[in-house]
Amino acid sequence: MYGGAFRLFTHVYEKFGIKIHYVDTTDANNISQYFNEHTKLVWIESPTNPTLKISDIRAISKIAHRNNALVVVDNTFASPAAQLPLTLGADIIVHSGTKYLAGHSDLVAGLVIVNDVVLAEKIKFIQNASGGILGPFDCWLTIRGIETLTLRVERQNETALVVARFLETCEAVDRVYYPGLIHHKNHEIAKAQQNGLYGGIIAFNLKTDTEEAANEVVTKTKLFKLAESLGGVKSLISLPCQMTHKSVPREKRLSSGIVDSLIRLSCGIEDAEDLIDDLRQALNKNTKNEDQISKHIKTYV
Repeated sequence: MYGGAFRLFTHVYEKFGIKIHYVDTTDANNISQYFNEHTKLVWIESPTNPTLKISDIRAISKIAHRNNALVVVDNTFASPAAQLPLTLGADIIVHSGTKYLAGHSDLVAGLVIVNDVVLAEKIKFIQNASGGILGPFDCWLTIRGIETLTLRVERQNETALVVARFLETCEAVDRVYYPGLIHHKNHEIAKAQQNGLYGGIIAFNLKTDTEEAANEVVTKTKLFKLAESLGGVKSLISLPCQMTHKSVPREKRLSSGIVDSLIRLSCGIEDAEDLIDDLRQALNKNTKNEDQISKHIKTYV
């Protein structure tokens, strides 16, 4: 999950006696053994940040409710254009509104969505008491972004699938993480619960698995700008081990699949051919020859 969530759970919540179990939820059955009389909440991201793991929200919700626990889904990566966790059994949805909802990388916003009046009142009270509210202009920017959400997300998803397939042909790339690829572990679950939209985020790692090799790539792109955010109209590139997940201990990163050379892409609304050309030159042309690349692009688009 997102490094900031790990940091909050580990360095803030645990000081108040809140115990957290970290579980691989790509198999819903993995969570059953961790419930006890104190368990209140199951927190999941699907797709996850940054390795794009997919969890079966409906199956997890059924198990959690049998154990009298609420289910929270961080739906930032999928966005409501692709995935509606409340219809899959979840109790609470959280979004980083900064990302796909606002869509222009020009504000900081967070949203909580529920469909239960009692739960809504409890969360609203906490929000009011703790002061976690947006200013009027940030609210306006978020509303403005939501009005074009579906158009942007559909374009970003279409582009991401093209780029992911291209990366699979690159000799410098060891593995590509994207739910839209048929070899993805939970591709069929993603296909069903995300309405056929697999997201605009891609991750991949290099055959030369070092931070130095990855840093060379992320600093060479021209259209993909080096930044932590995602979901905006402009494409971004990041190095999780040094950026979004730097606060997670290295051994825990590695056990989660976040190797030193893992690179995360957020596809914007630029032309897919231009983005592929940008990645090709950043990867030192260590893929196919020009004719083959052109052929691949035409096939994917």
